[in-house]
Amino acid sequence: MPYGMMRNGLQPAPARRGAQEMVESIRKMLAGGDRRSIGRADEVAELVRRQPKKASALVECLWDSDGAVVARAANALEKASRELPAILAPYTQALLGLMLEAERKELRWQLALMVPRLQLTAGECARSAQVLEGWLEDTSSIVKTFAMQGLADLARQDASLRPRVLDMLRTLSRSGTPAMRARGRILLAKLERGRGGLR
Repeated sequence: MPYGMMRNGLQPAPARRGAQEMVESIRKMLAGGDRRSIGRADEVAELVRRQPKKASALVECLWDSDGAVVARAANALEKASRELPAILAPYTQALLGLMLEAERKELRWQLALMVPRLQLTAGECARSAQVLEGWLEDTSSIVKTFAMQGLADLARQDASLRPRVLDMLRTLSRSGTPAMRARGRILLAKLERGRGGLR
């Protein structure tokens, strides 16, 4: 489902030929090979860093019917946005909407890292934090760990979240998986010094 048409009851408008060709080109790079690997995600991330306008095609792939394409697209977008977080800005509402429907663990943990890079309103921060808090119950340890990271990063953006996030991190740094306990201790040290999330 194209990101511009999520859950609004509208039929997708026909994509411009050039835009559709760009989506197909990116998708082709992400498809195939060992489905357990990231494939050419690093190559796609570098392409988008060099040509940020291609981020729109990469975002489109987050709704692909092929789970491997979705996972690799999320991986590439997260890597590209580490250095260029501004490339995510045009897709703020799409990514926030995707958070609500993301079920694949590979998509969840990448969104947990990307969404706090957006410039969010207080309400959007609160809603995103609520989703991430729910992901702390995910069956995947890596999703839980990156949800902790996302919560800490949101608390850096919206100070009103800090007390609750600190309480959660204190609990998880004692009772979570080994990875969660390790990450929690580092995040707590950063937040308690008022410096925000780990990078």
